[in-house]
Amino acid sequence: MKYSLSVVSHNSGKYLETLFMDLSESRPHQSEVILTINTPEDESYLNNAVGFPLKIIRNSTPMGFGANHNQAFACSSGNRFVIVNPDVRIQSDPWGALDKAFDSDVGACAPIILSPTGAVEDSVRSFPTIGKLLKRVVLGIRRPDYIVPDNFAPIVVDWAAGMFVVFDSASFKAVGGFDTRYFMYLEDVDICYRLGSMGKKVLW
Repeated sequence: MKYSLSVVSHNSGKYLETLFMDLSESRPHQSEVILTINTPEDESYLNNAVGFPLKIIRNSTPMGFGANHNQAFACSSGNRFVIVNPDVRIQSDPWGALDKAFDSDVGACAPIILSPTGAVEDSVRSFPTIGKLLKRVVLGIRRPDYIVPDNFAPIVVDWAAGMFVVFDSASFKAVGGFDTRYFMYLEDVDICYRLGSMGKKVLW
């Protein structure tokens, strides 16, 4: 199984230095990294991009989240297409468990993500409604929609935040990738909804 990891930099060199170091130590056996440099920046962090194939896209004009990752997907070659934020740290190997979770009904899979303090991040949620948004934004009530199972078994969720998501490449292509009408935020909600509409599960 080959993985294509898509990372977008917005002057994110200080994070990419450590992410690339992590990937040098813990990455899928067959993998490539596609780095999109969205705006001109100091690229000295590329010195840490060793030990894995790297493709670099340098945008002439800045693009949104979905457009950048769709562009990366167009030049990817993996069976799995992975969206990774620059500030993610990969300090233990998640790839075997993620790969094992995939079957023919799974369109996307996301790992448990921990904060720097070790708390479980609120990275998977049920689909938003007006009531939920009012509670979250106006009243400040923020409760997790899903709880980590005691046995850590994968569970089906509505959507996973685009900080770290592994897509089945064929499913990503089938739904047309991200909807670029969303410039920033909600692209992840939308694509997970469309995966579900075509009968594909999103797993956490």
